[in-house]
Amino acid sequence: MKENRKAIFGWAMYDWANSAFATTVMASFFPIFFKEYWTVGTDPVVSTAQLGFANSAAGILVALMAPILGAIADRGEAKKSFLLFFATIGIVATSCLYLVPRGSWETAAACYVVAMVGFAGSIIFYDSLLTTVAPEARRDSVSSLGFAMGYLGGGVLFALNVWMALSPAAFGLRDSGHGVKLSFLTVGLWWAVFSLPLILLVRERTGTARKAPMTAIREGLNQLRDTFREIRHLKTIFLFLAAYWLYIDGVDTIIVMALDYGLSIGFKAEDLIVALLITQFIGFPSALFFGRLGERIGAKRAILIGLGVYLFISIYGAFIEDKREFFILACIIGLVQGGVQALSRSLYSRIIPADRSAEYFGFYNMLSRFATVAGPILVGTTALLVRSMGYQGTTASRISIVSVAILFLAGGFVLSHVDESKGKKETQYLSGR
Repeated sequence: MKENRKAIFGWAMYDWANSAFATTVMASFFPIFFKEYWTVGTDPVVSTAQLGFANSAAGILVALMAPILGAIADRGEAKKSFLLFFATIGIVATSCLYLVPRGSWETAAACYVVAMVGFAGSIIFYDSLLTTVAPEARRDSVSSLGFAMGYLGGGVLFALNVWMALSPAAFGLRDSGHGVKLSFLTVGLWWAVFSLPLILLVRERTGTARKAPMTAIREGLNQLRDTFREIRHLKTIFLFLAAYWLYIDGVDTIIVMALDYGLSIGFKAEDLIVALLITQFIGFPSALFFGRLGERIGAKRAILIGLGVYLFISIYGAFIEDKREFFILACIIGLVQGGVQALSRSLYSRIIPADRSAEYFGFYNMLSRFATVAGPILVGTTALLVRSMGYQGTTASRISIVSVAILFLAGGFVLSHVDESKGKKETQYLSGR
């Protein structure tokens, strides 16, 4: 497969585009605004649980749809079309957050769930296009380039959004709250505009004529049924997916709950936003570094290094007392977050059938969404349980974050038993049948 640099650039720019949602909305302003504006006056532990359940609801919806949509897209050569459909849903729902009034947490949660479905649904088809734009030998670095562009692009817009929130008068805005709400609109615009390079530069490989929608749906469902029958021949793929489900649960939980955790233990929102900016801009070069590291020592070994760092993070996070320590934690997270995600994607792309990449990435993202279901519920439920045992204040929140360490330990153990060469042989066996 010949490398097409324009296609790689167009593909990576979608990470630049959608990471505005992941950074400004999912990881920062939504949890802060949810706690201080949409659930104003609510017990912090209760609002943490509400946020966790909103993330879980979105995860369930995407998880149920992912394999089916992926199989259909493979049969109809429609990965880009599905990507743009879900991106549009996410863009519109994110922009609608600007209209949600103070105290209306149910409406805010509903918009957020729909936006998460759009965001996560588009990622299924974005990931599956990796096998189209990148030769196998370059997938670690190309996958890492995507995440690096996401960190940089998400960080640039987030820095602007923070400026809008902290200095609203400079933008002619009423107050900081107005700046935060307007930021949701800027995310929608950013997401839409920077999706254009993917639309214009990435071309799907089309071995056959595009099928009619109903034909693609029927053949996709039949293919999905056949895939479940093939499970006994795909032991390496499903062993990897089990490992991924465990450790990405921990990664995603830290992403979506970190700022809420910081608020719960008494840090100011401004300090937490600075910490997130640190993570973004450290994540850019670190993701590129992990791509090179994966090519040098192997993706699996590099992922295991990252998981070891995450294990430390989940324990160290329970003991931080001041903002300097929180900034140190942010730096450490930035060093490994993008690398673990990028190399997981590229490792998986090498052990799946290339002609059915959307379907298999549907399973991949299904487990990722189920991980997002389990992780926030684990944190929220642990906090409520600990509080019911008599622990008050920040103690419950601190204990709840340590529970995430279990996921990194279990995921790393299972991943250590994944054999990439064996996985390729299993895939080749199926292709030759």
